[in-house]
Order: sequence, then C-alpha cells, then structure tokens
Amino acid sequence: MAKAILGHTSAADVRLAAEIRRLRRRVLELEAELAATRAQLAEPLILDEMETDLRTPAAI
Repeated sequence: MAKAILGHTSAADVRLAAEIRRLRRRVLELEAELAATRAQLAEPLILDEMETDLRTPAAI
C-alpha cells in the first residue's frame, strides 16, 4: 500500500518535501544561533548585576 501511495507523488512534491526539510533544518540552526547570541549578550548583564549586589550592603 505504501508503494502505491508513494508512487503517486510527483517530482514536484518530492522536491517540495526536500525543500521543507532543508528550511526546517535552517530554522533550527538559526534558533540555536539566536539562543547562543542571547546568552552571550546576557552574560555581561548578569555579571554586572552580581557586582552591584556585592557592592550594595544587605538590608537586615
């Protein structure tokens, strides 16, 4: 049955499916790059906050 179903797909459908797979992989790559960039940008902010917390006397 699967062969019968797959036999009815046109070459355009196969190319479209390949393009969709490629685009999904690219989206995953870009999301990973964005997460890494956000982490790099957030790191100095976190360190600045930690330094500020260390300099500020604790309210007791």
